[in-house]
Amino acid sequence: MDLILQQLQLINYRNIEQCNIKLSSKINCFIGNNGMGKTNLLDTIYHMSFCKSRLNPTDSQNIKYGSEAFMINGKYIRNNNEETIICSLKLGTKKQIIRNTKKYNRYADHIGLIPLVIISPADETLINGSSEERRNFLNIAISQYDNIYLEQLTRYNTALSQRNAILKAPEEPNMAVLQIIDLQLERYAQYLHSKRKQFISTFVEKFNDYYNTIANCNEHIELKYKTTLNQEANTSLAQQLQQNYTRDRILGYTTRGAHKDDIDITINNHPIKRTASQGQIKTTLIAMKLAQFYYLKQYCKITPLLLLDDIFDKLDTTRVEKILSLVSSPHFGQIFITDTNRQHIDQLLHNRNCEVKLFNITNGEITLI
Repeated sequence: MDLILQQLQLINYRNIEQCNIKLSSKINCFIGNNGMGKTNLLDTIYHMSFCKSRLNPTDSQNIKYGSEAFMINGKYIRNNNEETIICSLKLGTKKQIIRNTKKYNRYADHIGLIPLVIISPADETLINGSSEERRNFLNIAISQYDNIYLEQLTRYNTALSQRNAILKAPEEPNMAVLQIIDLQLERYAQYLHSKRKQFISTFVEKFNDYYNTIANCNEHIELKYKTTLNQEANTSLAQQLQQNYTRDRILGYTTRGAHKDDIDITINNHPIKRTASQGQIKTTLIAMKLAQFYYLKQYCKITPLLLLDDIFDKLDTTRVEKILSLVSSPHFGQIFITDTNRQHIDQLLHNRNCEVKLFNITNGEITLI
């Protein structure tokens, strides 16, 4: 099934004062120097899929300096039907997400309608950052095709916050209440664990296919799902929480559970962040995101949007050619690419037999080339 962003209108989003552009159904390239607004433009497309900015979760800080509101208006074709998504915020009020004139009461109800994968330099935190970054990768991937997962994740995080608040409180906790929360955490964690395990087990094969295609080699990259839920045989999460209560009380937070899950990434049996080259790390990240795209397409029964934000830096020509050959194939749908170099873009797209639109961005102003 097709998903196409036909037209994008922006008012006062970050450094973009105003724009209204019609887009290619295949490849859209945005060219400009650093700081001109390319990444901010992609962030607006991300915002319409996830009801939040990828760059700054504080909504009010996404309003252009000196303005009182922002508005993003996207006109889509989704499964041959027209869809209009509007995100708007005025200072002092709650942000509104509107689909075809109807306002959402819960942002979560929108997640998955417009599946999207973004690849950017910020993805390096998947390798070098904390386990939270890798859990977010799993959560974003699975939530786009499994609404129950998103609901269970939200409930788990609420119960976890309640438990941590009890642990931090100066007075002795009500153990009966704590036990109820522990059982809630166990119930929600079981669903999260099963879906994460299932995703990783099916994800790994396609990830390795993409990695070896881009790198043109057969290096052994391994991704393993790491969780505390299965580390102690015949011990439930609720039992682990009870056993760790004294330690958790001293630390003031919960040390076991789905919020501690991680993905171990190794290359040739060594931790990737210690032994891999920049090219290997970047290829790993791109392969992870392309595999995420593949499985979103399978599960959502719709082709996600693909955003490539300045990803070709520090990659050799062969790897760049492999990536462009992959994403310009019929398997991929509409693509948004940013780069600082027009000549670079022209070389990348040379002899690509598909529709392309080029835009220049200067100080937040967007013009068709």
